[in-house]
Amino acid sequence: MAIKLLKAKCGKENYEKLGALNNPELLDFVAKYVEHCNPASLFVRTDSLEDAQYIRNRAKELKEEKSLAIEGHTIHFDGYFDQARDKENTKYLLSPGVSLGSDVNAIDKEKGLEEVHEYLRNIMEKKEMFVCFFSLGPTNSEFSIPAVQLTDSAYVAHSEGILYRSGYEEFKKMGKAQEFFKVVHSAGLLENGASKETDKRRVYVDLEDQIVYSTNTQYAGNTVGFKKLSLRLAIHKASREGWLAEHMLIMGVHGKGRVTYFTGAFPSACGKTSTSMIERESIIGDDIAYLKKKDGRVCAVNVECGIFGIIRDVNPKDDPLIWEALNSPGEVIFSNVLVTKEGTPYWLGDGREIPERGINYSGEWFKGKKDAKGDEITHAHKNARYTISLYALKNCDPELDNPQGVEIKGIIYGGRDSDTWVPVQEASDWNHGVITMGASLESETTAATLGKEGVRKFNLMSNLDFVSIPLGRYINNHLKFTKDLDNPPVIFLVNYFLKDKDGRYLNAMEDKGIWLKWMELRVHGEVDAIKTPTGYIPQYKDLKRLFKEVLSKDYTEEDYVKQFTLRIPENLAKIERIIEIYRTKASDTPDILFETLQEQRQRLEKAKAKYGDYIAPAVFEREN
Repeated sequence: MAIKLLKAKCGKENYEKLGALNNPELLDFVAKYVEHCNPASLFVRTDSLEDAQYIRNRAKELKEEKSLAIEGHTIHFDGYFDQARDKENTKYLLSPGVSLGSDVNAIDKEKGLEEVHEYLRNIMEKKEMFVCFFSLGPTNSEFSIPAVQLTDSAYVAHSEGILYRSGYEEFKKMGKAQEFFKVVHSAGLLENGASKETDKRRVYVDLEDQIVYSTNTQYAGNTVGFKKLSLRLAIHKASREGWLAEHMLIMGVHGKGRVTYFTGAFPSACGKTSTSMIERESIIGDDIAYLKKKDGRVCAVNVECGIFGIIRDVNPKDDPLIWEALNSPGEVIFSNVLVTKEGTPYWLGDGREIPERGINYSGEWFKGKKDAKGDEITHAHKNARYTISLYALKNCDPELDNPQGVEIKGIIYGGRDSDTWVPVQEASDWNHGVITMGASLESETTAATLGKEGVRKFNLMSNLDFVSIPLGRYINNHLKFTKDLDNPPVIFLVNYFLKDKDGRYLNAMEDKGIWLKWMELRVHGEVDAIKTPTGYIPQYKDLKRLFKEVLSKDYTEEDYVKQFTLRIPENLAKIERIIEIYRTKASDTPDILFETLQEQRQRLEKAKAKYGDYIAPAVFEREN
């Protein structure tokens, strides 16, 4: 009955597209939700340019997007109350007896499926369902995971076509037994092209059956199922299979006659995108990486081939490469920015004079417009976004689509930290880096986003929101990952936000490029370092030379001492916080985490007894 209905809804051409994949499990999945969601028709997206163009056109015909002044650019507006990831209603569907930890947002699987299926019943009536196939990672690669999404939003399907590599031919080649990720999404009832019933917004993740359900929302973080939602599926799968799925950038740092690849994990507002987009270097990815071992090396691929980026503060001075791409002809989707009658987009922090009026996420906008509470509505939303292909960027690395991935020589962790960590340091070894840097990562909140500045939030590996296995197992997976490797990647820690006692930042924004150059030299053993109780730090002479060579900037020894003085009271306090977090939040935490943190505490206390609370680099250099 379901297959008969599927044939009727598809029409001959689209049914033949599905049949050519020769995958009964896939066909059953599509048929089930065609019957349940009851769309008027189906469109099956293959890898052809014509199919991609069809979806672009439908996004405009359905008024989910509108054309802007520059060729290829469009604007999409999410609903006024649908502007960000819905953490409260994003839940795991867990069977009885399955636990991911006390802090995980979960619902009984049977109850959750009953609820979300009730919302999905006939939700696509009179609409078109888009059946889209993608490859999470490069095609023809052992890293990659095939994925299919069913959606009634042409905007969502269009976004995915920019962000992911087409995967129809991958499905055709993969055979009947291979696992694939599945997403079922509906924007629900629309009003002015946006989801209306956001009280029925649900985002449920079924790890067991590898399905994401998303209802009554259009915002891409809730609906583009192959971003953070499928990262949860991938972490669970990676744990079973012995690899890592991480919330990490991948970039190439350019040395003399070579390119060295790093991954990096940074919580929001800590410099992740700006690091991956440094003009002198090259980008492979800014968000999600799969890491596997190959021939005694760690290699990684970018799951995506595009960027869904926060557009706030993107300006020509600080972000010249992104700015150029956002102001050139080509395929770009802007969301929730201000658009003038001329079709020009404006956003917060773009450095331009704000227009008097235009259209934004609240509808007709004018300076001084207020919401129902009497608060002024900004001309663009603080979480406004842009969706763009990586291939449109001048610094796109040529290895982006290498099916073998790129060899990772270094892993960087970074957080917003005003008073503890130095700007850059290297771990003593893999375990030390995983535990004292990655698993101890914290980031301070900013006044702009939460109204109170300096509150530290724990976020191990910058992946806490997406870890779909118990925390202790997640840490153990990292510790075990390189046990059979002679030369694992070197782990580094960076901190772009260190302040002096008067609250002034000790680094300029562009200094992060120097830390990258130093890390590149360290992984090749071309500069020495100073051993401290928390890791290895640069020598002044090397940084002085790099500042002059790279930035044409004089770097004083006074600045070096301020930045790289070891702050023992703050480091000891941090260790206490992290130990307490793991004692209370993760009963399965491996003993080695506590042992490693205790050893670091002992080293710090020994140094304190000998030299005091604040120790300049020269003291440790003499000891070395």
